[in-house]
Amino acid sequence: MSENPANLPASSGAERVLVLEAGRSERHYWRDLWVYRELFLILAWRDLSVRYKQTVIGVAWAVLRPLLTIAIFSFIFGRVAKLPSEGAAPYPLMVTVGALVWTLFSTILSEASASLVINSNLIGKVYFPRLIVPSATVVVAMADAGITLVLLFGLMAFYGFAPDWRIIFLPLFALLTVLAALGPALLMAAMNVKYRDFRYVIPFVIQFGAYVSPVGYTSNVVPADLRLLYSLNPVVGAIDGMRWCLLHGEATLYLPGFFASLGVVAMFLWLGVVYFRATERTFADLV
Repeated sequence: MSENPANLPASSGAERVLVLEAGRSERHYWRDLWVYRELFLILAWRDLSVRYKQTVIGVAWAVLRPLLTIAIFSFIFGRVAKLPSEGAAPYPLMVTVGALVWTLFSTILSEASASLVINSNLIGKVYFPRLIVPSATVVVAMADAGITLVLLFGLMAFYGFAPDWRIIFLPLFALLTVLAALGPALLMAAMNVKYRDFRYVIPFVIQFGAYVSPVGYTSNVVPADLRLLYSLNPVVGAIDGMRWCLLHGEATLYLPGFFASLGVVAMFLWLGVVYFRATERTFADLV
């Protein structure tokens, strides 16, 4: 049967073929992620519009939030606790790099975990790979992190502290942060469909995680005998790596802990995808 079905994304006018066959969507699930890429872009653009256009202070909040985080953490850990910075790097710069990673991680976790419930009308009406919905929130998180990155470069210019060749690894550590957040986010998103009280857990996890992760301090303050255990926090490897590549070597990269973080990131990503796919069929009935 040859037609343009309503449940497929629009294309450049090419004719599409609708094939009704049991199990077809399961077999072609990962290919369908590419087929429905236009839906991904539409959802991402919609979320960006809501984030920055339909708010009282708009983009100003995206600037104020990291600024407040940097100021509070610099005061608490730098002035009050008098914790050391990374080598000769100014303390506010070290905190800003930590805030950059944490902004990206926490935004993905918070936005993706609620994405399925927010898009319940779409999920209940048409077929598409549901993995697109939480994945589209990465674009919003990247926009927020981009604003923090601009603030970081402004502070670097103020302190006369420019990055060196290690900055070429910035995209890799940004990708590591996205993957570190996406695994737990997929778990939370799937659980939030069935157990709505998870929406109360997520803000607590994000608030608590900001203090147990080295956002406002360096990982070097953790005792040596606990360093490897501490590195099982997947955000630790991303923050340490980002500081290594942006603070021109003033930050050291603890390789055993970094590889431990990579292992935890891979485990959560696999677990998140497996659980999400296992429960995906029930989403339309539960949202």
